[in-house]
Amino acid sequence: MIEADHIAKQFRDKKHGLLRAVDGVSFRCGPGRVYGLLGANGAGKTTTLRILATILKPTSGTARVAGYDIRHDAQKVRASIGFLSASTALYPRLTAREMVEYFGRLYGLGSALLRQRIDSIFERLQMEEFAGRRCDQLSTGMKQKVSIARTLVHDPPVMIFDEPTLGLDVMTSRTITGFIRECRDQGKTVLFSTHVMSEAEKLCDLIGIIHSGRLIAEGTLAELRERYHQYDLEDIFMQVMQT
Repeated sequence: MIEADHIAKQFRDKKHGLLRAVDGVSFRCGPGRVYGLLGANGAGKTTTLRILATILKPTSGTARVAGYDIRHDAQKVRASIGFLSASTALYPRLTAREMVEYFGRLYGLGSALLRQRIDSIFERLQMEEFAGRRCDQLSTGMKQKVSIARTLVHDPPVMIFDEPTLGLDVMTSRTITGFIRECRDQGKTVLFSTHVMSEAEKLCDLIGIIHSGRLIAEGTLAELRERYHQYDLEDIFMQVMQT
């Protein structure tokens, strides 16, 4: 489960002074559910996700991820999550399989289990044909599949996706959205940030809209439609942003 409790993050900027990237955000997401965090560029989505993944420390507030406090149990949080973004870099000289194996060993998986996990994931994502190719020789879609595989190799109970389909072609985007749906069906807790409204409509059980670092609307798609008297999520989003 993910339980964010008034998390906030401030940055000091020489030109603009104190910047509030995240301002008192609270929400809950349980197992077998997808929570969609929607917002424009700069709204605070990525900063929120990085705080929950313990990449950044909150200025105030805290959160519990898979039962562990992000401030006091950061290592246990990291062992319990898979984090995927559109900009995750790969080691160029490693092959796709070596890349996933490397991260599996970092998570402490034994050789037999690691081999089993890699074989299963590569088959599911149709990666066998480029498993032996170096990462710097892969297409953007192939690289994203490698990133998915290394995110999933330790079978974490919590998955965090930061705009994972950004810049990808339709086929690869469908593979990733299908993978997110599978994670939910397997009982994983899924936090998913996107600016693609159609993805959120298809995938999310709960939707939160973030603006200027604050969570300004939250609910199921049905609840948001009733509350704002709009059917299309994009229209709901624009109305929320204007109020």
